[in-house]
Amino acid sequence: MSIPTAYTERVYAGVLGKIIGVYLGRPFEGWSYERIMAELGEITYYVHEQRGRLLIVPDDDITGTFTFLRALPDHDNNLELTSAQIGQTWLNYIIEGRTILWWGGLGNSTEHTAYLRLKNGIPAPRSGSIDLNGKLVAEQIGAQIFIDGWALVAPGDPALAVDLARRAASVSHAGEAVYAAQVIAAMESQAFVETNLNKLLDIGVSFIPRDSIIYRLIADVRERHVAERDWRAARAWLAEEYGYHRYGGNVHVVPNHGLIILSLLYGEDDFQRTMTIVNTSGWDTDCNSGNVGCLLGIKNGLAGLESGPDWRGPVADRLYLPSADPGRTISDALIETYHVVNIGRALAGKEPLAPKNGARFHFELPGAVQGFQPEKSVASSGTVVVKNVAGHSRLGQRSLALHYRGLALGRRARVATPTFIPPETRNLKTGYTLQAAPTLYPGQTVRAGVWADEGNARAITCGLYLRTYGAEDALFHTSGPVAQLEPGDYHEFEWRVEGHDGAPIAEVGVEVSSTRRAAGSVYLDYLTWDGEPEVVFTRPAAGGTLWRRAWAKGVELTNPRWSEPFKIAQNYGTGLLITGTREWRNYRVVAKLTLYLSQAGGIAVRVQGMRRYYALLLCEDGKARLVKALEGLTVLAEADFPWEFGENHEFSLQVSELVNQRAGGVHLVAMIDGRAMFSVDDLADPLTGGGVALICQEGCLACDAVTVRPSK
Repeated sequence: MSIPTAYTERVYAGVLGKIIGVYLGRPFEGWSYERIMAELGEITYYVHEQRGRLLIVPDDDITGTFTFLRALPDHDNNLELTSAQIGQTWLNYIIEGRTILWWGGLGNSTEHTAYLRLKNGIPAPRSGSIDLNGKLVAEQIGAQIFIDGWALVAPGDPALAVDLARRAASVSHAGEAVYAAQVIAAMESQAFVETNLNKLLDIGVSFIPRDSIIYRLIADVRERHVAERDWRAARAWLAEEYGYHRYGGNVHVVPNHGLIILSLLYGEDDFQRTMTIVNTSGWDTDCNSGNVGCLLGIKNGLAGLESGPDWRGPVADRLYLPSADPGRTISDALIETYHVVNIGRALAGKEPLAPKNGARFHFELPGAVQGFQPEKSVASSGTVVVKNVAGHSRLGQRSLALHYRGLALGRRARVATPTFIPPETRNLKTGYTLQAAPTLYPGQTVRAGVWADEGNARAITCGLYLRTYGAEDALFHTSGPVAQLEPGDYHEFEWRVEGHDGAPIAEVGVEVSSTRRAAGSVYLDYLTWDGEPEVVFTRPAAGGTLWRRAWAKGVELTNPRWSEPFKIAQNYGTGLLITGTREWRNYRVVAKLTLYLSQAGGIAVRVQGMRRYYALLLCEDGKARLVKALEGLTVLAEADFPWEFGENHEFSLQVSELVNQRAGGVHLVAMIDGRAMFSVDDLADPLTGGGVALICQEGCLACDAVTVRPSK
């Protein structure tokens, strides 16, 4: 596979098209054409405010697309990746009943059914087969809605995209659902190198059986398009010939695939017109709109998203990926673009890209703002406009312009991006909970480069700041370092963040101020952070509840009324309460645990989900064990350690990278109650980074505090 021209920018456009389509269609998902026309009229732009909804919300279409794709890097980007391995990826990242899937029950929700098959030891592809689940369940829409990522990593290679799509779709679906997913994958892959829609359709159907319903459906819609120029009449025909009354279940793939093809043909390559048709037509609007948006984004690039109104501004790149890897939940379209691009580059045998030395916020593609938006406080509102521009970067080609005006004593310009659950999403009323951990922690060092415009009339003061959740879940401001910037000055900030008493950091930002009336521009070249955390997680003295939300609940029960700050109960299997990010590598975690009842309980490090971690456990057979969870459970070391239910024991587990190891390696040091238990090197497929967790197997445990500090 070769990498086509403008691959990175085309992926970014595809990611944006996907999330714009989902956000556009979500507020009226499942509505009929008749209801949409009666209550909303033709859908020409976002309607979330009319429905009293938020625009940016967690959604299965987005989360599943970018989460299940992690099967590739989690398996060394091996092209021999199997459906069974993708199924294991499901089990690792999904938190049962809380994230990614529609939890509609066995035999009712296709994805929930497949998840239960996987959980009960039935591997993919049998987990999604017609033989096991029946034709009706297996041919619903889910495979199609999650499929875009597999095309994005196979640019210009539709055969590879189709093969990857088959393996991924077969985890949960079969038959016509897989064919529909393969058509979308083939078209999106070929769209990197081909812009003619009819040629893309020809490519798509060339990979599926000629006697399939999807093949016949596409031929019929294309024929109807030639004979009937009014899309509304064509939609009515489609509803009669291929509607839900003919293809039952909850959300069958056939009618919705038909709307995708119809909207592409009648949309005439115009993004807004195509979005209008696919969303006004009804049925599974966010799913259909997301697939269509992704395809058009890839095919027509960023310029193609500019037709009609401003689609990108309200979104500001923001997206959420709630999973059992909670440090990845708060994300944005540019971050996910580079994850996807680097998978594609790895499959093509090329080195990864890391703009501006791997900075988290680097703004290196046109229009990217990465969630940075002006603060809406009285002192700041109306003082600044944010815009991605070319130039004013020492490390790359683009920067984020902060065009300020009306500054004076008491008036300042602030722009920030979220690092944790934003205030407006704290009480979301959706089917997908926002399981998240902060991305920034005390002990880490924030770095940023800022450039004052050469044409500014006078010097201004520029600085960094944080806002942290505290009492009554209000946001509290913490100022960082400041610098006086004369016109044309460039300054690099370095700020080691101090402790916040366990309270989660909600956002990081840049502030511009002046004692005299001022207008002008400064440019944020990059903003990032590095280093290990140094923090004590406990109930903050100031109170509030958001500190509890900083841990992803991969356990059956927690309760804020329980007296201990951290207490978990797990009725069946193994549960984890998880915080931290994949960037954590060399650190030590300490917690004094009370194991009230447990087959095994303890602490975990380098946690990458429900089934990828290292853990120090006390087990009910009187053993202490150091284990590694990765495609199963491996005991790295064990020793006798008699203990009783209800006792308190201090667990300490340190993890660090081994130096001078070609293939990498991990050194683990474990202690219980100050007693050295294990010192182990893991050289076979070591876990390269991850957060921490409290872990409990069928029982209950609690602690007052969890301390994380850099390794000595």
